[in-house]
Amino acid sequence: MNAMSLSLLLAGLLTLAVVMAWLRLALWRHGAPHDRRGSPTRFALLCLLQPVVALLLYVTLLPPRQTTTTGTLVVMTAQADRVALPASLDGQPRVALPEAPAGLDAERVPDLGTALRRRPEVRALYIVGAGLEPRDRDAVDGRALAFSAAPLPRGIVQLSPIAPVATGAGFVASGRVHGIPQATVVLRDPAGQRVDATTVDAQGGFRLDGLSRLSGPAQFRIEVLDAKRAVIDTATVPVWTQPASAPRVWALAGAPNAEWKYLRRWAADAGIPLHLQISLGGGLQLGDAPLPMTADTLRRFDLVLLDARSAAALGDGQRAALVAAVRDGLGVLVRADGALAPGVQRMLGLALTGRDDAEFQLPRPAPDDDAWRARRGAGTADAPVDADAIPAGLSTLTRQALRTTSPDAIPLLRAADGTAVAWWRAEGRGRIGAWTPTDTYTLALTGHADTHAVLWSQALGTLSRTGTEMALSAPDDARVPQRVALCALAGGAQVSAPDGTVTRLQRDPATGAAGCGGFWPRMAGWHQLTLGDATAPFHVRAADDAPQLHAMAVREHTRQLASRAPSSVAASSRTEGARGPAWPWFLGWLFASGLLWWLERRRPAAG
Repeated sequence: MNAMSLSLLLAGLLTLAVVMAWLRLALWRHGAPHDRRGSPTRFALLCLLQPVVALLLYVTLLPPRQTTTTGTLVVMTAQADRVALPASLDGQPRVALPEAPAGLDAERVPDLGTALRRRPEVRALYIVGAGLEPRDRDAVDGRALAFSAAPLPRGIVQLSPIAPVATGAGFVASGRVHGIPQATVVLRDPAGQRVDATTVDAQGGFRLDGLSRLSGPAQFRIEVLDAKRAVIDTATVPVWTQPASAPRVWALAGAPNAEWKYLRRWAADAGIPLHLQISLGGGLQLGDAPLPMTADTLRRFDLVLLDARSAAALGDGQRAALVAAVRDGLGVLVRADGALAPGVQRMLGLALTGRDDAEFQLPRPAPDDDAWRARRGAGTADAPVDADAIPAGLSTLTRQALRTTSPDAIPLLRAADGTAVAWWRAEGRGRIGAWTPTDTYTLALTGHADTHAVLWSQALGTLSRTGTEMALSAPDDARVPQRVALCALAGGAQVSAPDGTVTRLQRDPATGAAGCGGFWPRMAGWHQLTLGDATAPFHVRAADDAPQLHAMAVREHTRQLASRAPSSVAASSRTEGARGPAWPWFLGWLFASGLLWWLERRRPAAG
């Protein structure tokens, strides 16, 4: 006899019993003397309790089944023991991935793919703990997914990657700290020396400035200190420094003058390819052969240098091509040696005001200024000029007295009193700057060409197009032994490990035009991806480096998977599971039966 037949038979028998009890009560009341019938309330209670007792007996013998979600697999990950599971998941199959803590009531599996191959009926996943590691994310494969996350880790939970920098250039290490109020964040160089320190803001964010001195790989370190100055968390900050190549400069002069003459002489001495076109008016030009301002031409250069007159002479189409090239990485510097036309102001986007000439002094570093010496010649924005040997007869230079109120304007050069005399702003992948000094050539005339060179190398180094690196779609927190996804691969792509081991990469056909392949690093450190003659570095963290940073990355990736899932686990089809406990219903039946017995025994006395 199946369960359906049993439940119907039991329901039929109990219904018949209730009907027979009602008939007995009705016949008894009809045949009893009037003084022995009792009150109508007693009779109503006796009739009402009959079906109640029958119903309670039914659910005692056949308790209701618990509603469960069909095809749901509970996946336990790291820190799963810190998460309470909802009661609706009772009775669902559970698996524990390798990083899950010991002692869980779940089947141990090497990865999520193995668990799903063993249970092909699974249509939904319920992830518990820190989240899915990279090796398990592809196995989700469009299934419904819910994520019950462990509490946020305490320490560094976000750290922005640092792009390759040029020798002597500065870099910014920024990120976020969680769970450490009044935390102090310290940046240390590879030798352990303190470089910069700051206090986190209200959201836990921080920003630290560093300086890259030598070419090649380097590992800085960030330390997080609590209010008692105890180190709570640390993280490696990998920085790749490459020798700076000379920028390719296209200079357009509206008229010949001494400033352009000495700029060209400095470029020749510094080995900087400079294509200089000097307009004489009436269609006549000096210098190099004129070039059309097209996208193809602009791609051949790293920086375009203009003065106020040549910038004003550009047509609307030329300015549009120039701005488009800036967004693609080109640098543009306008020498504001005269009034800037409205069209030039719009191109600059710096809202410059003022016209009269003014004098300013270059900053003089103190002899014991170690911070200045560390930044000397760095080529970074807002760095002091090498002016420690400026002659007494040349204490001032001349500039256009312009100022800007643009919120995104970043000082490129400051005077000795701190006043900004040049600015730049980002535009897409490139930078646009305005330069107000008009007679820097006097430095070279007085025998101080080195000061003139440092001043202009700083400007060009800040604004020029950076060297292009091979695009890698590696995760920000690549680490041993997690999979690293590398894309845009071609035949012969390979990765060289720090110990010289070479691994050839195979493209995954499923990635299509993206041409991605997987790489599983076996050691920490800098690796090199090689495609033909081109190479690109990427850093792999040790498995135990910055664990909170890794935990936050895993958490966010799993949240993204859950947000892209086609449906929630709660929306999956539901069915009846195992029957629930019978004892609560039995207690109810026992109480109702006792009450019915008491009412039956309490017959009214004869009058």
